[in-house]
Amino acid sequence: MITVQLNEPDFEYDIHSLVKAFYPQHDVLVKAMPREEFPESVFHLVVNYDRKNHMIDFKFYEREQQENDNVTKEEIVAQDHDHVAKEENENAEQISEEAFSQNQKNGTAEEKMTLGGSVLVDFSDRKKTKNELKQQLYYLLTLYAGKTLPWGTLTGIRPTKIPMELLEEGKSEDEIRSYMKETYFASDEKIELSLAVAKRELELLSRIDYENGYSLYVGIPFCPSTCLYCSFTSYPLAKWANRMDEYLDALEKEIAFTAEACKHKVLNSVYIGGGTPTTLSAEQMDRLLTMIGSYFEIADEQGRMIYADEYMNEVDAADEAQNSMDEAKFENGSTDVEGNAAGSVCENGKVRKKTQLLEFTVEAGRPDSITREKLEVIHKHNISRISINPQTMNDKTLRVIGRAHTAQQVEEAYAMARTANIHHINMDVIAGLPGENIDDFARTMDAALRLTPESLTVHTLAIKRSSRLHLENAPLPDGETASRMVQLGLDTAHQLGMKPYYLYRQKYMAGNQENVGYALPGHACQYNVDIMEETTHILALGAGGISKRVYPEEGHIGRAPNVSNIEQYIARVEEMIGRKKALFLPEMPL
Repeated sequence: MITVQLNEPDFEYDIHSLVKAFYPQHDVLVKAMPREEFPESVFHLVVNYDRKNHMIDFKFYEREQQENDNVTKEEIVAQDHDHVAKEENENAEQISEEAFSQNQKNGTAEEKMTLGGSVLVDFSDRKKTKNELKQQLYYLLTLYAGKTLPWGTLTGIRPTKIPMELLEEGKSEDEIRSYMKETYFASDEKIELSLAVAKRELELLSRIDYENGYSLYVGIPFCPSTCLYCSFTSYPLAKWANRMDEYLDALEKEIAFTAEACKHKVLNSVYIGGGTPTTLSAEQMDRLLTMIGSYFEIADEQGRMIYADEYMNEVDAADEAQNSMDEAKFENGSTDVEGNAAGSVCENGKVRKKTQLLEFTVEAGRPDSITREKLEVIHKHNISRISINPQTMNDKTLRVIGRAHTAQQVEEAYAMARTANIHHINMDVIAGLPGENIDDFARTMDAALRLTPESLTVHTLAIKRSSRLHLENAPLPDGETASRMVQLGLDTAHQLGMKPYYLYRQKYMAGNQENVGYALPGHACQYNVDIMEETTHILALGAGGISKRVYPEEGHIGRAPNVSNIEQYIARVEEMIGRKKALFLPEMPL
């Protein structure tokens, strides 16, 4: 364990995230409490907020028996800020000497201070103070740990948010590069990656209707088995096979409500995820896709999904015009200035209604759940995109992580999908799986080149607290190996003709890397961008789904979670519908 002692509670999350990024294999405790209440640790960091003198002071302590005394007392005050004048540095040294004496009293007899530093801050400017705190702490951690991080001080989920906002403000690419280097100490490679993704995301987001649009997520929380690294809501198929129709019955109630509540809105994208949606039988998959197409009116009479600029079934023009004039319960309706329904009126008085659906994804996921019959159902409904996710193409690793299929089954699933005329397949892989080296990951990338998916998502292993991987204390690969794997993923994507289009990071990632989605032109996943950038409403149905309502003017996100437990979801589905009403339709009686 690594312990961090504060003289007052402030910036705990920022300190914890940065220390954890340097030491992912250790637990990190950050708290304002006396030294004697902390447990024994690898090292103890004391952070003192000196508001009177506008300083933040850092001191690293080690236990005496570690005999790591290669930093002299004169080197303790480490300054890395050019704007601090010489006299301010002298003042900082004087303050640090006083803090040093006090902190020695706080420490135990077996500890000695090995490194320290201070930074002058303006506590009234919280954002600037946070950045300067993280800059100084990062500088000291690089000295102490003897390494740098590829993303510098950035530890959040969405580093691309920074270049996106700067691009929208009209900043040049060179200005953005300088800002990210000077403010966050990010590496040149990560700056270029985040800039490329930001530009692509802005293009994709320009296609959606922010004011009236939303995306739909439908969760199928069943899996053939639970993977070692997984923390998502999933339940073993063997236990629930006889109750899956019961689950679909409850899901249909949510689908019916959501379609009615959103009938005046624009459905941008649909994503069926899990779990593993292809644990459904072919008949159950057909039922689910038929329900979605019918209730949301995005399918033709044969049940084929209709995408933007294609026409749907004829409906009565007069009824459609009247409906469009009604006051929408879920914000405003989608009509022209005269209140006419979107679409073209035919001679027989009917209107062919348009959809604005951009994509429909079914996450097939596990190849051992895929059959020819299920793929034929998916093709019959004109689903635009599926995922077949091997994670690795090494049989030994597949067994270690708890996946009961082989690399050969992945190849067979891809062949079946192509035979079924599936034209967009995404492949997910994970860099840094337990026991894998760069040669193992290279075999997975060779398979990607051979199978030629239309999009490729390269994840970096993240040890999540609720996963068996965390509970079994599996080690992360070293940073250099993880970095080489991620670079190989990027090189493979480029060989396939793909470009990066979305990126996100997670806590406790191997090598402090990232997850990146690559795609051929015209094959980027709109839903992935929507969910990551949080610029449009997400209606999430099924056990474990979390619906999100965007309040752009207030700058926050409202959430309505569904219960994760399947039995509770089935029994309480009306309550889940009530939660959505409360979030999206607060004026309606529950």
